[in-house]
Amino acid sequence: MKSHKSLLKASLKLAISLGLIAVPGVQAFSATVIKVGLSQPTYSFVPFDVAIKSGVCNSLGIDFQKTVFSGSAQLHQALTADSVDIGLGAGPELGFLAKGAPEKAIAAMSDAPEDLALVVLKDGPIKTIADLKGRKVSMSTKGSLTEWAAGELSIQQGWGKGGMQMVPLGSFSAQTAALKTHQIDGMVVEAGTAGHLEEEGSGLVLVRFGKIVPKFHIHVIYATNKLIASNPEGAKSFMKCWFNGLDYMKSHRVESVKIASETLNMSLDLSSKLYDLLMPHYNLSGKFDPQAIEVISQSMLDMGMVSAKPNLAKYYTEEFLPKR
Repeated sequence: MKSHKSLLKASLKLAISLGLIAVPGVQAFSATVIKVGLSQPTYSFVPFDVAIKSGVCNSLGIDFQKTVFSGSAQLHQALTADSVDIGLGAGPELGFLAKGAPEKAIAAMSDAPEDLALVVLKDGPIKTIADLKGRKVSMSTKGSLTEWAAGELSIQQGWGKGGMQMVPLGSFSAQTAALKTHQIDGMVVEAGTAGHLEEEGSGLVLVRFGKIVPKFHIHVIYATNKLIASNPEGAKSFMKCWFNGLDYMKSHRVESVKIASETLNMSLDLSSKLYDLLMPHYNLSGKFDPQAIEVISQSMLDMGMVSAKPNLAKYYTEEFLPKR
C-alpha cells in the first residue's frame, strides 16, 4: 500500500499536469488560434502552406488552422459567420464587402491574373484566339471572375462582351469532362488545372489572362471585422506569416516546389512550372494599386455584382502590413 507521502506526490504531479496548480517559473502555454479559409485549392495560395510546413511562422505563437472551400461564396459565408477569421480569395470578391459583408481586405496577394488560363483541346479545332468567336466556353458560375475574364478577352478581340457563348458548369472536373466530350470548345480555369491537362497531353493553354488584364489584383486577403476589432495583433501575425512564406519560397525553390506538389497532389514537374509562372506575380508589399482597384470596381459592375460602380477605398486597409 502506498504511503501517504507517495500519494501526495502523485496527486501534486497530476494537479500540475492538469494546470490546477501553478508552479513558479513555469507557465502553461496556449497558442492563439487563427482560422484561415481558402476559396479553392490553387497554387496562388501555396505560400501559406509553405509558411506553415517550413516552420517560418513558429515563432509567432499562433495556431493557424486551414479550411479549403469550393468557391468564393462559401468562403465569404464562413467569414460572415465568423467560422474563419482570415480569407484568401479573389480581388472582385470585394463586391461581397460592398454588399455589406462584415470584412475588410487587408492585403493585395497577387496582381496580374497569371493564375487564370483559357484551355482548349490539344487536338481540337481551336488553334488561335480568333477561332473562339461564337464558340462555347465554360466558366465556374454566372457572374464569376472566370466569366468576367472571358468577357474582357472578347471585348479586346472586338467581339463585344458576348462574343463567346459562356456556359456555367461549376467545378473544374465538370468543365474538364465537358471539354473532353466536345460539349464545349474551351474553358477558363486556374493554372493548376490547365497544367494538369497539358501534362496529360489533352489540353492546350491558348490564353493566359495576365496579358489580357495586366493591372489587377487577382487574389486578395480578407479579415473579419470581428478579428480586426478584437485581435488586431492576430491579423498582423497572419500577414507576417504570409510574407515569411513568400520570402522562404523566393530563397528555397526546391523545398517550396516539393511542399506545393504534396499539398496540391501534383507532379514535381508541374509544381516547378507553376512556381516559375506565378512567383513573379505575387505582391511583395501587399499594398493596393489604385489602378488595379479601379479595374476591380469596373469588373464588379460588369459581373452584375453591383448596380453602380462602387468606391472601394473604404473596403480595404494597409494597417496590418508589416514593414518591408
